Amino acid sequence: MHRPPSRRTSVTWAPEQPTAPHRAENDHWGSDVITARAAATFEPVGRSVATARGFVRDTLQGWGLAELIEDAVVLTSELVTNAVVHAGTSAEVRCLRDERGVRVEVVDRHPERELPLAEVTRGRVDLNSEGGRGLMLCAALASRWGVDYTTTDKCVWFRLDQQTVPVGTRTAGPVLPAESLPVTDARVRVAVVEVDRTDAITSWNDDAQQLFGYAAEQVVGKPLADLAAWPQTPGTGTGIAEALLLSRWEGSYGVRDSQGRTVPVYACHLRVRDANGEPSTVCLIVRDSERAILQSPARLPAHGGGAHDPRDRSGDSLDALIGSPPPDDLDGLLQRTVERARDMLDGDAAFLLLATDDETELEVRATTGLPSARQRFARVPVETGSGRYGSARMPSVHEDLATTPGAVPLLSGTGMHAVVTVPLKVEGRLTGSLGVASETAGRYSNEEALRLQFAADRIALAVESARLTELERLRRGSLAFLVEASELLAGTLDRNQTLALMAQMTVPTLATWCAVYTIPEPGSEPTLSYVLHEDEERIDGIKALLERVEPPAPDLTLGVRPWNAPSDAARNTALRTSLRSLALGGRPPSETPGTSLATASAVGGETVVLPLVARNRVIGLLALGKPTDERFRQDILELAEDLSRRAALALDNARLYSERTAISQSLQRSLLPPELPAIDGVEVEVIYRAAGEGNEVGGDFYDVFPIREGVYGFAIGDVCGTGPEAAAVTGLARHALRLLAREGLGGPAVLERLNAAILEEGPRARFLTLLYGELWPQPSGGALLKMVCAGHPLPMRLLPDGTVESAASPQPLLGVMDDLELFEQTATLDPGDVLLCVTDGVTERREGTRMLGDDGLADVLSNCTGLTAGAVAARVLRAVERFASDAPSDDMAILTLRIPE
Repeated sequence: MHRPPSRRTSVTWAPEQPTAPHRAENDHWGSDVITARAAATFEPVGRSVATARGFVRDTLQGWGLAELIEDAVVLTSELVTNAVVHAGTSAEVRCLRDERGVRVEVVDRHPERELPLAEVTRGRVDLNSEGGRGLMLCAALASRWGVDYTTTDKCVWFRLDQQTVPVGTRTAGPVLPAESLPVTDARVRVAVVEVDRTDAITSWNDDAQQLFGYAAEQVVGKPLADLAAWPQTPGTGTGIAEALLLSRWEGSYGVRDSQGRTVPVYACHLRVRDANGEPSTVCLIVRDSERAILQSPARLPAHGGGAHDPRDRSGDSLDALIGSPPPDDLDGLLQRTVERARDMLDGDAAFLLLATDDETELEVRATTGLPSARQRFARVPVETGSGRYGSARMPSVHEDLATTPGAVPLLSGTGMHAVVTVPLKVEGRLTGSLGVASETAGRYSNEEALRLQFAADRIALAVESARLTELERLRRGSLAFLVEASELLAGTLDRNQTLALMAQMTVPTLATWCAVYTIPEPGSEPTLSYVLHEDEERIDGIKALLERVEPPAPDLTLGVRPWNAPSDAARNTALRTSLRSLALGGRPPSETPGTSLATASAVGGETVVLPLVARNRVIGLLALGKPTDERFRQDILELAEDLSRRAALALDNARLYSERTAISQSLQRSLLPPELPAIDGVEVEVIYRAAGEGNEVGGDFYDVFPIREGVYGFAIGDVCGTGPEAAAVTGLARHALRLLAREGLGGPAVLERLNAAILEEGPRARFLTLLYGELWPQPSGGALLKMVCAGHPLPMRLLPDGTVESAASPQPLLGVMDDLELFEQTATLDPGDVLLCVTDGVTERREGTRMLGDDGLADVLSNCTGLTAGAVAARVLRAVERFASDAPSDDMAILTLRIPE
């Protein structure tokens, strides 16, 4: 249907009256007599391009030049686009008809615009410039073309010559020599077979009997599929039963004759209905070698070959439309393809879908004339259901989608009626689907399907090559992304940090927002643990919304699946809030319409849920979302699946580590002594540091405990090694000391029995250095010390004048020899004296080849006169830490006893 042009239209008919063409001295118009003229002016707006196409189409249709319409519409579309979009001026389109064809002129008001005429004539065009491509089309499709300038305007014109054919014929071929004609049998036989709605044969003519050897009574009532040897494509359900349901079909297959042989045939199927409305299919069948009798000829352009001629393999028909060479990027190639396909068939919309690797789904990759933001990356199944996508592997024409709702899911609700779709195939494999649609019913026929299929065949390889290039680039990027993600996830064992990393890696790389649900225990409900949106201001709104929504089911068998609950809840909330606001005459304080609408927009697109599976158990769910009307690409979902598996394992590792650490720390805390006892007249301070991350107890240990009234025991020791094995001996030693000391045994006896207990551990035994002593506070002030130093660093006594001296002598360590002879040494602490006891983690602190040692520790202690026991211990610890830049690699224990002055 012709839409009126945007500005004004003037149409003048002048049959048999010569009219001087525009700048006749330069355009090679010659002496042809103009028999009709039509002109229209269009405003510089984008819609004018479609209106100009309709004007040229209707004009040439009225003149009976139907065979020139397609090329004229394509060229007009390009030239008007250059004028109204790129030149930015109004455009006048003039159609001039003579006895040999038609001349179309496009005049704009931008004479200064430079066109790459020289480059076009040499076959080179700047692909980044739309202007040059219009002239390249003229060079490829027009019989003649040219550009004229004046001081006020520019005129680009082209001429299309009409093909001379007998009146009334639809198509005609040239006169051929006899040897070039198709070969047939002695008599050409055309089998006419009719099948009913159940595909059962109802009519079988004599030629069918002669071709296949069956009499009519032998086959009537049987399904045609029983006789057909259909060339089934592996992995698909397309067969002759499906082909018989189509409104029209043409192609090759085989029919088994009465001798069991397969006869290759070429057939044309037409779906009809009788007076009672009962559908049936009429099949015209000939031998495959005689297919020329039924085969629809490819369209021959009016100018005799060229870009649209199937016989001319030197040029690429779609290259002339998309530019040559085609764009390197896939999206640019696909977008340019749909735009040119729409123009080629004078459509209102066009779309291109690419097949997934398994050919089970088609993904929308480029559209024009449709709401692309809503449709981009939408996926539809290939083989399920009836209609267009049930027959995606062959061309299809729908005269009116209103009669077959849902046949083309992509066009539902768009106002399109007529549509023609063709497959893109490479080496027999389905790689995509190209379609053109019109708002006018009945616009397309098989002829347009053949033209579009020819164009699709020529562009399919370029599309597949670009798709594979993009796929390789995406896979390289995906591998790099997954490597980096794995490194980040492996770098932490903290649960909260792992959750944050999962979200930050998906937003915004894979999705606009995400939510992580965790399942604490098998069988428990998923708990919302983390929410992230690329716009931080929307996080709280999405989190509040998801907390009101039932979480997705943690079912492993469901796999990756869409989740509509967030978008449905957001829309309902926004509507409810808006209605409440109108009813109250204002905005509710806690839920404003603006906030609800923003949240609805943020989660209004596609949302998918991926299970987080680790060690054959679902430990959580990852929800990924897009804003309103956006969808996920298939490759993005596949990448998200790979990431979810790695994230799930990292999250489960963090859980196991947290549990193990909690158990370890609980056990280790049980090995530490309780609070230090308060001893009258004596200050006691202990500092303890266990080496190793997460360790609270190592091989070093200490203890201060009451033995009996007025007597206290103290001990500081070092078990060989660090970690849990050393901590086990630590627990044995500390508890044994308390028990033996409270039995009334002296220091040497206590250590000798402890030595025997360690040796009884067998292979688990470890040698132990230990300083054990008894503290006897004196009523008059000071304290008496009785000590045994079994292989341990000697205790140091600090006198008030700064003198440092050893308070005991060395003796054999424990856990090595059976027969130990230990002795007890006594010392006194006077007011102001300090006793410092340390483990070798203090004295053996190293920086390169330097070691703190006993002398270094004595220097530090000598500067601690007048300090409390706690201050002395703190200063010693600071000196040890500052001695080397590295973190301590050995356990450390510092015990100080001081008699106040």
